[in-house]
Amino acid sequence: MTGFWQAVVFAVEVLLPSVLMMLLGWFLGRTRQIDQQFSAQASKLVFNYGLPLLLFTNLYGNDIQYQQQAVLLTAGIVSTLILFLGAELYAMRFVPDIRDKGVFVQGVFRSNMGIMGLAFVQNAYGNAGLAAGAVYLGVVTIFFNILAVITLSRSATATMGQKLKTVGKKILTNPLIVAIVLALTLQQLKVEVPEVLLATAGHIGHISLPLALICAGATFNVRGIRFSDLALHASIGRLVVAPVVAILTGLTFGLTGIPLGVIFLMTATPVAAASYVMARAMGGNEVMAANIIGITTLGALLPAAAGIVLLRSLGWM
Repeated sequence: MTGFWQAVVFAVEVLLPSVLMMLLGWFLGRTRQIDQQFSAQASKLVFNYGLPLLLFTNLYGNDIQYQQQAVLLTAGIVSTLILFLGAELYAMRFVPDIRDKGVFVQGVFRSNMGIMGLAFVQNAYGNAGLAAGAVYLGVVTIFFNILAVITLSRSATATMGQKLKTVGKKILTNPLIVAIVLALTLQQLKVEVPEVLLATAGHIGHISLPLALICAGATFNVRGIRFSDLALHASIGRLVVAPVVAILTGLTFGLTGIPLGVIFLMTATPVAAASYVMARAMGGNEVMAANIIGITTLGALLPAAAGIVLLRSLGWM
């Protein structure tokens, strides 16, 4: 088998499990075996308990290469900042409505790392990749929230201080970030966590990503998507421009192998569902935010697959 076809097989192995789980969720929703209320409650449980336990067990049980992680995190922050500034410049020139500007910018830079990104990384690299992805998720999520407050603040009535205070509280109480900090702290202090607790946490954590993907598929509504020009432009930025920027930034920082794979896979995802929540809370155009989520969810797999095949063929991930 040639290198190209090996890369194609690898791309299928990375993406297909997530696609199938979302399709299962869509089927269960269409046949009314699960409903919107179940999906909402299950997603809440995944966010508050399942994903935090998954991240905790993988970080606590793996040897973290902090020097390598520092380079990966720096590349991730720089890549995000490039996307943010580029989207701001585009919005300044081509997005006239103030309620649309922040929503457009957030749609470009904010990826769905917590569910789709982690699922892709786990499928590609197993627990070793998941540990690297967990640290990346924790740090870059904080950066996402700060940038979202900045770009959406023009359409909100509260002062910048009040907005930063709100986002600071959300960061400090975010279950994913709390779990990551706790795992790294216990690991560094060499605190022994009883095996029975780790095993229980592992069992709960292992169901979190499949359940989250099933719920995402169950709540996905193609008919509700409206393909406006701005939503399409933001979606192109998220699905095409963002992964290219992530790859180029990673290569500039000398990343290859798992680290480059992590920064690419964490970026080559739809826009995060949290973008809708923040847009609505801060006076942005929540309808446009929902449309960007729908379009990017529908269109994410093709550019992600193309990127995986390219990077794998070149031996870079």
